[in-house]
Amino acid sequence: MTAKISYDSVEVGTELTAQSFPVTRATLVRYAGASGDFNPIHWNEKFAVEVGLPDVIAHGMFTMAEAIRVVTDWVGDPAAVVEYGVRFTKPVVVPNDGKGALIEVSAKVAQKLDDNRVRVDLVAMSAGQKVLGMSRAVVQLA
Repeated sequence: MTAKISYDSVEVGTELTAQSFPVTRATLVRYAGASGDFNPIHWNEKFAVEVGLPDVIAHGMFTMAEAIRVVTDWVGDPAAVVEYGVRFTKPVVVPNDGKGALIEVSAKVAQKLDDNRVRVDLVAMSAGQKVLGMSRAVVQLA
């Protein structure tokens, strides 16, 4: 696969389509099984509260993976993401209320680089709080 977005068609400030990603306790259990990360802060409310968290929280790497979907959906090829990094600023709290949490992600092209690459800056929010800081991806465009 190759990127479906042309470098020449993109300008600094181009906004990617924002997306929202629901997270439930069941989502966290499935992710734990896939990742092998069975830390009880991600599934056991009693334990999470005992260690000072407000409730069960989503895995950081899960949050990071959900956020980059905005970029991979835009570019049309996950392999076009050549760099990606974030700082974890706040946890995504996932209550056991049948609704869970929502990760809301927006992104825009922040810089055009050499070799048909762009830097995309992402903003990931949950419950009105920024959950990822310095969230940036470098993407290889067509």
